[in-house]
This record gives sequence, C-alpha cells and structure tokens, in this order.
Amino acid sequence: MRIIGTTREAGNKSAYILTLLMLIGLLGFAFLSLAAEGEWTRKADMPTPRWCLGTAVVDGIIYAIGGGGAGTKAVEAYDLIADTWIQKTRMPTGRGELSTSVVKGKIYAIGGTQPIAGPFPTVEEYDPVIDTWAKKTDMPTPRSALCTSVVNGIIYAIGGYVHNSTLSKVEAYDPATDTWTEKADMPAARRYFSTSVVNGIIYAIGGAGNSNQGLPTVYAYDPKTDTWARKADMPTARSGLATSVVDGIVYAFGGTPFHPTAISTVEAYDPLTDTWTEKADMPMARNDPSSSAVGGRIYVIGGITGNIDRIFQTVEEYTPEGWPFSSVSPRGKLPTTWGERRMRSRHGL
Repeated sequence: MRIIGTTREAGNKSAYILTLLMLIGLLGFAFLSLAAEGEWTRKADMPTPRWCLGTAVVDGIIYAIGGGGAGTKAVEAYDLIADTWIQKTRMPTGRGELSTSVVKGKIYAIGGTQPIAGPFPTVEEYDPVIDTWAKKTDMPTPRSALCTSVVNGIIYAIGGYVHNSTLSKVEAYDPATDTWTEKADMPAARRYFSTSVVNGIIYAIGGAGNSNQGLPTVYAYDPKTDTWARKADMPTARSGLATSVVDGIVYAFGGTPFHPTAISTVEAYDPLTDTWTEKADMPMARNDPSSSAVGGRIYVIGGITGNIDRIFQTVEEYTPEGWPFSSVSPRGKLPTTWGERRMRSRHGL
C-alpha cells in the first residue's frame, strides 16, 4: 500500500510539473511573439504639444523643431539618458510642415508653412553647440509637407505641397557651398510622406497625392545615378506617417489611411528582400508625429488625432526585436542618417 501511495504521489507531482512546464512554455511563446514584434515604453512628455514638427539627432540628443499649434518656433532638446527636455533658442521663422536634416553636427530646417503665410523656401541652420540659428540660401521651390534626407553630406528635398498642388520635385542642397541643384523628379507627386536612408539609398514611403487618400507606394532614389525605382508597396496605405531606420530596417509608424482617421499601425521594410512585416502597434494612435532613432531605439514624438481633436506631447520609445545589436551588424552597414517625417496642414486637405 505504501508503494501504491508513493506511486500516486509521484504521478500527481509529474502531472503538476508537466502542467507548470506547459504554462511556462505558453508564456514564453507569448513573450517571444511580443519580442519578435518589438516593445514600447512611455517616456517623458515633450514640453510643447505639437504635430507636423521636425526632429533631428546630434550627439545622441533629439531636437524637436517647429510644428503646428503653439510650437511653430519651439526648439526643445530631449536627453535620453536623463529622460528630460530642455528649452533651446527658438527658430527665427515659425513654421510647421517643415523638414529637418543633420550634416556635420548642424541641423537644417527646410521649407514649411504657417496657417496664413507660406509655403516657405526658407532654410535656417541650427548649431546645437552654441545654440544659435543662421539664415542660409533659400530652397528654389517654396513648399511644405516635404521630406529631406542626407546622403554623403548632401540634403535631398523631395516632394511636398504648394498652393493646392502636390509636387514631385527633388532639389539637392550642399551645406558646404550653401547652394542648390535640381535633381530627377520623383515618379509620382507626393506630400505628407516620409523618407529614410539605408546604405545610401533614399526610400520615399506612403503619403498622399492631391486628395485625402493615403497611398502605399514606395520609391527608392539612388543619388549616385540620379534615378528612381518602384519598390514593394507598404501593406497599409497611409499618409502622415513617420519612419526611422534601425539595423538596416525601415520602420513606419502611425499615420492616416484617410484623413482624419489616425492609426497606430507599425510595419517594417527590409530593403534587402523588398518585403514588409507587421510589428507591435504604437500604444497611442496618431498621425503627423515625427520619429528619430538613437542607439538602436526609435522615439516617436508628438502628432495629432482627427481634425486636431487631440494634440500630442507624447514620446514613446520603440525597441526593435534583437536589440541590443552587435557592434557588427549581420545586415551590413548601419544607417548613418535618420528617417524623417514631415507634416500636414489643415488647410487644403
């Protein structure tokens, strides 16, 4: 009888252990599934709520510049380590729907608009070291809702919007000579799209034409040959999105399929395979935010919902799967520029 009792007890323990292992396995699978899509963390709010802002990174600090609402001239710097924001010298020309890019530690705020004035051809250079602004040569084509990206020290201003007309125009700015050069037009006119750079190629993603309808279109621009190529469409058609690059992958955040609907969708594009995958949604649905990548993580900042129903000062940090990455990326060269997202006006849309 004692042997039977011991056998039953052992059987009960085995069943308990088996059940526990199954539960651990299920929880582990759920955790791995979540990790495979990336994770989100809420960070300190930006002091000034705004949408259609520009963000740029210098020496690990994110600078939020301009934007809609009360932030047209605001410049605020985010210290990731301290999780704090600091006010900086205001931009001389207040505007939203601008685009910002970094060359040799200087930030260039390009184009944009105000509710009544604009679009602007304005180019202003910000030096974070001495916290001052300087006027530069105007862009040949005044425009808002454009995108800019940097390849080999040259800033490429792409697409945008002027006087009820959507543009396909591309102009290149050389900060070293303070001059502009015309380049090959984008295959289709776009506004409220986003651009990111991977291995010297600029990817123009989503956006809108002359309507409120978001588009899934992706075009790749090679500055060396001054040519454009069509790439795989983004699964979710949208404008007003933000994009940034980590480890050679372009991540697309939020936006609107059809204004004024805001979404939280996140999708990732792999230029090597020309394919898209779904990722973990943003905690808060919003369109017209900006995003910047620092240290393998992406920070999605500001934005709005609806017809400016809510203006965000929200900052959410996205950690892609596989972080922290090795010093030598298995995918090759790490990106040297940040994807940039610029903005939407409420008039004309």
